[in-house]
Amino acid sequence: MAPNDSAHTTEEARDLVAGRRKAARYLVPVGVAGVAAATIGLVPALAASGDPDLPKISAQQLIEKIAASDAQQLSGTVKIKTDLGLPSFGGLGSFAPKGGGGKGGSSASPDSKLMELASGSHTLRVAADGPDKQKLSVLDKASEYSVVHSGDDVWAYDSASNEVYHSKRAGDGKKELGGGAAKGHGPSGKAPESLPTTPKALAEQALKSVDPTTSVTVDGTSHVAGRDAYQLVIKPKQSGSTIGAIRIAVDAKNGVPLKFTLAPSGGGKAVIDAGFTKVDFGKPSASTFDFTPPKGAKVTQDDGKAHEGRGDKRFKGSAGSEFKGLDVIGKGWNSIARLDVPGGKGIPSAHSGKGGKGDVPPEAQKFLNSLGDKVTGKFGSGTVYKTRLVNALVTDDGKVFVGAVTKDALVNAANAAK
Repeated sequence: MAPNDSAHTTEEARDLVAGRRKAARYLVPVGVAGVAAATIGLVPALAASGDPDLPKISAQQLIEKIAASDAQQLSGTVKIKTDLGLPSFGGLGSFAPKGGGGKGGSSASPDSKLMELASGSHTLRVAADGPDKQKLSVLDKASEYSVVHSGDDVWAYDSASNEVYHSKRAGDGKKELGGGAAKGHGPSGKAPESLPTTPKALAEQALKSVDPTTSVTVDGTSHVAGRDAYQLVIKPKQSGSTIGAIRIAVDAKNGVPLKFTLAPSGGGKAVIDAGFTKVDFGKPSASTFDFTPPKGAKVTQDDGKAHEGRGDKRFKGSAGSEFKGLDVIGKGWNSIARLDVPGGKGIPSAHSGKGGKGDVPPEAQKFLNSLGDKVTGKFGSGTVYKTRLVNALVTDDGKVFVGAVTKDALVNAANAAK
């Protein structure tokens, strides 16, 4: 080897290392940006070369493909993240949401337990084998909560409390575990119908809003859970909505929604981001849907009486008085529900009662205040309670205006209604 070969080799090595460092310095931010963009669902991917090359399809054809999807069998893992912008319930003490269905209730009851999915990040395991067998498990670091529908039985088990909930089939058998009507899927049970937990159930809810006020397009393709998918994008044409865009990744082969992302109009991370990380459309093992209460577990039998008439009380106040004057203002994504608070008064305060004692405990009042902005207008004065998705204006004279719209849209609606 020539005397200076070693020197040249060393210099080349240094140049190579320096080049890699420089490349890393520029590529890492690009990678982070790509992850962020995919998370909020604004673009299908930064590297278009990684997307599958699929036949062209129109938005109408893709919607029809979703409607026609009839996957009777599947199993997989779903990651769901929900960020409504609500403050922590930790400081509310006894007023924080708890498990159980009231007197004689169980912490394993799906009515309250699945509501925990309305905030934070969760990992779910799901499985289905036709209309009579489904299972949904919520995995925590040190515990697991499962709901199993098998034939006429709905079982739920909370390993943290070692409690079991059991009920017999009580509905029409057309509701999917985790909410949403589903063709060929669905136990009755007591899972909250208003809280969809799978991409399919979320997509079905979103597609109900498609009307002339909606823009629906196909925006490229992607890979989700190892499967080729089309990207369906739903956006409001109107201004004033808190919803920026909804992106649904649809399985190119069978039309099953694999991922659902709702991005707020105000920007930032997704309000809802739910998608499969693993999915298999084969037949799950029959043992998946077997359940026997663990030894020593407390078992609560639900005869259904606690739920009788619940639908008739949807708009009743805490004292049993019905909300009056329910009306809908506007159309499409800018629809606002208007109703009257029982008694014709606004939200009670912690100091509004006799002797300076109000109807709301101080902890709850602090929570309400953290959500609200005082506003005034032709309607008078009131408070706007806000999340990143749904906002509500409660006027001091007992009117409520609520919708997935901005604070200004609520104030305008209240002024127009005056």
